[in-house]
Amino acid sequence: MKVGIVNGFDVYEHRLDLLYQYFKNRGHDVNVYTTNYLHREKKYRTDLNSSYNYINAEIYKKNMSFARLKSHYNLAKSIFSSLPSDLDLLWVIVPPNSFVARTAEFKKLYPNTKVIVDILDMWPETLPVGKIKTLFPFNLWKKIRNDNLDDMDYIVTECNLFQEKINHIVDSKKCSTLYLSYKDIDEIETIKGLLPADRLSLCYLGSVNNIIDIDCIKEIIKNTTKIQKVELHIIGGGEKEAELIFEAENAGAKVINHGKIYDDEYKKQIFNSCHYGLNIMKKSVYVGLTMKSIDYLKAGLPIINNIAGDTWEFVEQDGIGINTNNGEIDISFLDYDLNGKTNVKNFYMQHFSEETFNNNLTEIIKKVTEI
Repeated sequence: MKVGIVNGFDVYEHRLDLLYQYFKNRGHDVNVYTTNYLHREKKYRTDLNSSYNYINAEIYKKNMSFARLKSHYNLAKSIFSSLPSDLDLLWVIVPPNSFVARTAEFKKLYPNTKVIVDILDMWPETLPVGKIKTLFPFNLWKKIRNDNLDDMDYIVTECNLFQEKINHIVDSKKCSTLYLSYKDIDEIETIKGLLPADRLSLCYLGSVNNIIDIDCIKEIIKNTTKIQKVELHIIGGGEKEAELIFEAENAGAKVINHGKIYDDEYKKQIFNSCHYGLNIMKKSVYVGLTMKSIDYLKAGLPIINNIAGDTWEFVEQDGIGINTNNGEIDISFLDYDLNGKTNVKNFYMQHFSEETFNNNLTEIIKKVTEI
């Protein structure tokens, strides 16, 4: 089978790599078309995968800008004009939503090609811009996506929650959730003696940007410092970094800011020294599962979570952490069950292992090829 995979953001590359390896390992002819621009760093990349085709994207410096829209539009045009006409399967990762429109055009030109759109983010639903989501250009983004989804052979979403926004457009029989995997866990057993014995240790991982709920994090710290000392480890950075540090310290936490960490072993050591990972976003953000939460779970780190949908249900049903709406919480490190870390790792292997990813992907491909 000749397979084409299209991707517009380097931040989705982990999923791209999993898809590529899945098809390659099964003997398929796989062609990847992806961007050469680093979205978070706002610069061109230098570390290139020799197996991928990198398409030039125009520079943009601000996430909310005409330059970004123009870059996405032209990237979509360049990538889809580069695709071979004899593909058996085209797998397209979105956003940007312009990729959905281009995929629909490709399907009309080459009806024998099976096309799958893989929705990893909902634009404009996930944007923290309040009621203006209904105004231009946000309503146009939504229209570009929704008007073309029914032309696809199959829709894949990164979480169940996303399907609630498209179930009036797409038949549920041609929709599946495919959870991301951060590969398998080498060691399930939790090492004892790494947690601090005199305080509650929390971790925040990822971008410190305008979609995280700093007020909620502040309330969590205020409530937990009533009965114990609290420290907050930050792994990451962003435009709201100084604000998070200020509010956390003002609420009573000792903050250890590690910055961005690319050494997995060092990151693992920090996770092992923490009781919980913070999975906290503003209520206006429409997301059911975060990449940071998968990272926490792989490390055996129970989560303090305020995100609705898939993650909230996992916490309620499988006991992998604590849900909170506004930061109301009552926990003590003295009551912490170390076995909970092992349970979280087992949960990860059940839902997010590479084997689970591949098995679920196989089921999707079977459904698509039978259409």
